[in-house]
Amino acid sequence: MDGGKPNLALVYQAVQALYHDPDPAGKERASVWLGELQRSMHAWEISDQLLQLKQDVESCYFAAQTMKMKIQTSFYELPQETHNALRDSLLSHIQNLKDLSPIIVTQLALAIADLALQMPSWKGCVHTLIEKYSNDVTSMPFLIEILTVLPEEVHSRSLRIGANRRTEIIEDLAYYSTTVITLLMTCVEKSGNDEKMLIKVFRCLGSWFNLGVLDSNFMANNQLLMVLFQVLQRDETSTNLHEAASDCVCSALYAIENVDTHMPLAVQLFQGVLTLETAYHMAVAREDLDKVLNYCRIFTELCETFLEITVRSPGQGMGDLRTLELLLICAGHPQYEVVEISFNFWYRLGEHLYKTNDPALHGVFRPYIQRLLHSLARHCQLDPDHEGIPEDTDDFGEFRMRVSDLVKDVIFLVGSMECFSQLYSTLKEGNPPWEVTEAVLFIMASIAKSVDPENNPTLTEVLEQVVLLPQTVHMAVRYTSIELVGEMSEVVDRNPRFLGTALVLARLPLEKIAECLSDLCSVQVMALKKLLAQDSSNGKSSDPTVWLDRLAVIFRHTNPIVENGQTHPCQKVIQEIWPVLSETLNTHQADNRIVERCCRCLRFAVRCVGKGSASLLQPLVTQMVNVYQVYPHSCFLYLGSILVDEYGMEEGCRQGLLDMLQALCMPTFQLLEQPNGLRNHPDTVDDLFRLVTRFVQRSPVTLLSSSIIIHIIQCAIAATTLDHRDANCSVMKFVRDLIHTGVSNDHEDDFEVRKRLIGQAMEQHGQQLVTQLIHSCCFCLPSYTLPDVAEVLWEIMIFDRPTFCRWLEAALKGLPKEMSVGAVTVTHKQLTDFHKQVTSAEECKQVCWAVREFTRLYR
Repeated sequence: MDGGKPNLALVYQAVQALYHDPDPAGKERASVWLGELQRSMHAWEISDQLLQLKQDVESCYFAAQTMKMKIQTSFYELPQETHNALRDSLLSHIQNLKDLSPIIVTQLALAIADLALQMPSWKGCVHTLIEKYSNDVTSMPFLIEILTVLPEEVHSRSLRIGANRRTEIIEDLAYYSTTVITLLMTCVEKSGNDEKMLIKVFRCLGSWFNLGVLDSNFMANNQLLMVLFQVLQRDETSTNLHEAASDCVCSALYAIENVDTHMPLAVQLFQGVLTLETAYHMAVAREDLDKVLNYCRIFTELCETFLEITVRSPGQGMGDLRTLELLLICAGHPQYEVVEISFNFWYRLGEHLYKTNDPALHGVFRPYIQRLLHSLARHCQLDPDHEGIPEDTDDFGEFRMRVSDLVKDVIFLVGSMECFSQLYSTLKEGNPPWEVTEAVLFIMASIAKSVDPENNPTLTEVLEQVVLLPQTVHMAVRYTSIELVGEMSEVVDRNPRFLGTALVLARLPLEKIAECLSDLCSVQVMALKKLLAQDSSNGKSSDPTVWLDRLAVIFRHTNPIVENGQTHPCQKVIQEIWPVLSETLNTHQADNRIVERCCRCLRFAVRCVGKGSASLLQPLVTQMVNVYQVYPHSCFLYLGSILVDEYGMEEGCRQGLLDMLQALCMPTFQLLEQPNGLRNHPDTVDDLFRLVTRFVQRSPVTLLSSSIIIHIIQCAIAATTLDHRDANCSVMKFVRDLIHTGVSNDHEDDFEVRKRLIGQAMEQHGQQLVTQLIHSCCFCLPSYTLPDVAEVLWEIMIFDRPTFCRWLEAALKGLPKEMSVGAVTVTHKQLTDFHKQVTSAEECKQVCWAVREFTRLYR
């Protein structure tokens, strides 16, 4: 798009193409063009005109969405004197378009809410809106929509209003909250049983509960609570209304988590939820799974909220154990999705009881946990017509893994041995169907590690029975019984006689291993050779991944015990298969998926023989570097990090590995220096910094003395802004470990050299690094990355506290003090307090806490 303002007819055309063009390329062109329009200054005026003309749903939706987006991301473009006009214009649009489409109303409501939050001059916006629209019944739906999204947007990720303005807004909303609730109640009285209006009211009420500003005494005596529970008790309530009411009750329960300070409301909610048991049974009888799941969410939230009271005074007042009964009733439902909702509560209960460590208290909760375990064992049963081994990647497989984790966490309440013996006796005494047997073995496998193996006849007997399973047994039973044996490794070590039956490759005499491994690998190698021969003769490309994966599995699980001085039995085999792997890699060098599988196979081969793969080092590195120049697959960087890990301590290998690093870095930097290079290639960033971190750990002086280190540090500084979990974590770990080599005096000979080299690097880059880290924290990174950043700041400070204090001061001076619209972002006192908290910190977690609090001012 050029600088000129496009005419409206052109915009209409593009919007029509976006929604109705049958040609995907046409749709894509329209999308790109409209995206550019949305980013331009003209977007304000054009969306305003489109909304005024009200030509059709599509153009109005595009305009409303653009308006919301501009207010969220580009509000600073507008001069302050235009803010009032924008507000009035938006309010007139939402009134004129209120009947066109609910999604347009929502977009405009969000635009109005986001404007109000960023416009300190619009005082008491809730009051003005209610005064203006509450007497007109037709404006009620959009008024409630604005009042719903307003509290939700206070903590929106897309708005950077800062903690100071946010505090001001929350106080303002708390002040007007009773007015809002009174309006909602009036609305319910006027609209009677209008379902759409009730849904809106419950959504709005939930939104104000979530913000945590409602007065609990006022709410405890409010009719709205009664209406809420009546809707949930009624059998004829529709699915949508039921969900809205359930969400609202859950929000209310979450809001009173600190029960002691919300007593009157807590009592009302507690008693209200207990009345829903009959309604739950009714939903089960009607096989209405949506409602069943809603009730289970409510019961779980009830238990979570009253958890501390339940543990403190079980069976008394609001520690009433009927709350646990409700969850166990849900656990009895045949669908496993229902019981899964409550898992987090059972974890937390286990955690609380483990900390209190009071046998009498454990005794109170033991029967509940026993009943839970019985339900879980039943839910873990596979379908009777299931064939093959249990899947562990589908939804049910993931559910079973979560069951296994939960069982491990709560088993101490029942006693591992007692539970294990009970489960085993159900198998011994009855003759259950295979799916029951398999599920019981699965639960036994979850707890086997926590059973004391010392002189334990039951464990020995279980092991004996598993080994003697008949050939005809179902595949899944055999699979899970092998898993169980794996979990009972200590018992196996004490009773090796049971595994004469399973000769495992890695336990053969060394000279036998090479022979067997060679036989095992030759099948895969022959297949790869055949594919390569076929491909060269017919010019086609066959997929070798299945054979590469099999080789990877062989190397991954072959780990014989090799004494010092002995040659690793797998060394010869790996040398034999290298030419085939090398040729496969060359043939498929353009295909990222196949190259990844080759690298994975080589990674396990190198890990398997360790130092014994030295003869591969030269040819492997040469090939990696050559292919990487043309096709920069990030898996080569990962494989490089494995080589550095294995050989970085070997004096004779260090220079070769550094040459490899330098050769890999050049194409990597070219890739990352492209526009948006860091954002578009997070895997490359992740793998590059894993590689250089391994270098820091294995041979820091080699890296620090090289010319490449300056470029790596500069790349790291640029990458600190990257909002990608793994990549950011790798970058921070590199910087932290790098500086730490100059901090930790591990009494190695090279400590003084390391310290001097780190000192030089910090002299050159320290200020830039600290400034970028502070900027990234405030404006680029999500809060879960902040502990990593804090660790880097801590290491810099430990290395040279006085200099760090100066760097931090300069970094803070460069931060903006107020937003474009005149709201104060950060006060001078807040800046000096933060500087003092960080520079006087005695441990890293104090830095982390200070960073977390400070960055809230910019979020």
